[in-house]
Amino acid sequence: MKRCWLFWLSLLVALPAWALDVAATTSSMGMLARTVGGPQVKVTELAPPDRDAHMLQAKPSMMRALRDADLVVAVGAELEVGWLPAALSGAANARVLPGRPGYFEAAAQVPLLEAGLAADRAQGDVHPAGNPHVNLDPERMAKIAQALAERFALLDAANAAAYRERAQAFARELASRAPVWRQKAAQAGGLVTHHKDALYLAQFLGVPFLGTLEPVPGVAPTASHIEALAAKLKGRKGLIAHTPYQPPAGAEKLASLTGWPVAVLPIEPPAGSDAAGYFALIDRWADALAQGGR
Repeated sequence: MKRCWLFWLSLLVALPAWALDVAATTSSMGMLARTVGGPQVKVTELAPPDRDAHMLQAKPSMMRALRDADLVVAVGAELEVGWLPAALSGAANARVLPGRPGYFEAAAQVPLLEAGLAADRAQGDVHPAGNPHVNLDPERMAKIAQALAERFALLDAANAAAYRERAQAFARELASRAPVWRQKAAQAGGLVTHHKDALYLAQFLGVPFLGTLEPVPGVAPTASHIEALAAKLKGRKGLIAHTPYQPPAGAEKLASLTGWPVAVLPIEPPAGSDAAGYFALIDRWADALAQGGR
């Protein structure tokens, strides 16, 4: 009898503490999953925050995480098109394929900027569904969090109330911080980035988005483009920003022509972040934009 009791106790101890195993494609999606899922979810992030999520390749480690997942939380709008379909195919987990309850796309939950652009290769790496970089828009992230709570609730009804409350708390915190962020950026003259990865944030903060160092998406800056951009910016103030993985040469050249400061800023929170990591990311951008207006 004692041996039987010990056997069942060992099985209970071996059960995972979480209800859902989540594979998030980026650290911002991982942050959302942790923030909304709380202790009910285990989260694995597939793409490191210091790499361009457009340019990755499918890896065995991704396939292992996807094979065990109950839910994939992706950015969508073709951001991960170069590697996620291949990783899903290699994982052979029907639960998390597109169209199934175990597949969730953030970009599908909110209206996208630049939607409906023609998929013309002459225009660079255009995303016809719209600009996928919704993670830098706190208002859209609040709506995505609430949609994710409903997906968690569908997969784990026993904890539905907890998921919904955490999503609502995240939305309330973002709303309370928004006036502070906007006040910080109120004096910003404008923003130029390497790629259109901060377009949503500029719109959220009310900062004029004045161009990109890329002549078209995915194409390296050229001297003629930088010179034309500098002429357009003459007499204005602003900030030039690029991520740690984007080459600095174009930003430095434009800075030399305009006198604008350059900031190297991530577009993703650190790996393994919770909501505090996301708030700190938006803080960094708001502070840098304020410097660009001086």
